[in-house]
Amino acid sequence: MLTRVLSILALIAATLGVAQNPAQAADKLKVAISQRGFWDSSFLEFAEKEEFLKAADLDVEFFYTEGGGQTLQIINSGSVDVAMSNGLLGTIGAYTKGAPIRVISAQMTGANELFWYVRADSKVRNLKEADGKSIAFSAPGSSSNLVLLSLLKQAGSKARPVGTGGLPGTLTQVMSGQVDIGWAAPPFGVKEMQEGKIRILIRGNEVPSLRGQTVRTIIVNADSLKTKRDAIMRFVEGYREAVDWMYADPQAIKMYAAKMKLDEKLIADSIREFHPKEAMQTDAMKDVEGIQRDAVKLKFIDAPLTKEQLAELIQIPPRKK
Repeated sequence: MLTRVLSILALIAATLGVAQNPAQAADKLKVAISQRGFWDSSFLEFAEKEEFLKAADLDVEFFYTEGGGQTLQIINSGSVDVAMSNGLLGTIGAYTKGAPIRVISAQMTGANELFWYVRADSKVRNLKEADGKSIAFSAPGSSSNLVLLSLLKQAGSKARPVGTGGLPGTLTQVMSGQVDIGWAAPPFGVKEMQEGKIRILIRGNEVPSLRGQTVRTIIVNADSLKTKRDAIMRFVEGYREAVDWMYADPQAIKMYAAKMKLDEKLIADSIREFHPKEAMQTDAMKDVEGIQRDAVKLKFIDAPLTKEQLAELIQIPPRKK
């Protein structure tokens, strides 16, 4: 009898213990992503589907914007914790003006993915022939803005840069004649190229100085980094796992092709040519000196950042062993 009573008391105590110490809820983060549909802007979706975020004990709410300019405004306001796919020049420029942002990961290094195109019937064959023509980029401070300005300077071209926002809208403007030269990143535009509707005018990797530079980054609101630091560090690790998985598991290409409603071979060829894994490294900001030199030259900042400013702005956690 005594044994039975003790067993019942133990069961009651255990039950009360569970009631008083419920399982801790996953940490919540809000994330804004510039431009829907890019290969690398889709990594967070796959991190969620493959439960990398769940494994990191995170509950992530994410949505897409029309570009880096809009994303910067949102994170500056504190409406989100993390912003992805932001052009580094815009990030540095905003930081020097007092924006409460910090860099927690590289996202794109080099300019291999970006290209500029014209309609197939256009007479423009190179940037020198584009003087006076309108040429698209997404938004001021974006990676497409940086690369375009560098291309124009290198070519000595007097084409007229215009912000056109997202890729579907840019293609519409080019095909309707509102804009002479569009910008894109695969898989956008690849199908139209195959169908002979457009042709590539120039690619971003034609600027030698940009090939080793980090041009796109992941940033965090400074207040969020203080109050949710552990969750944000786990977010970085979950993102890194997703990147590794996207390049290791053939299922990733199948899922991405289905999402974009495009042929799997087209997607696989596009990733191989435009999105090598080394360009997606997340561990370091590459060529910080060159980045600052370009930021000054293109008037995003007045002078290079000090060592103290760089240490405050760039807070990328080391990869776990």
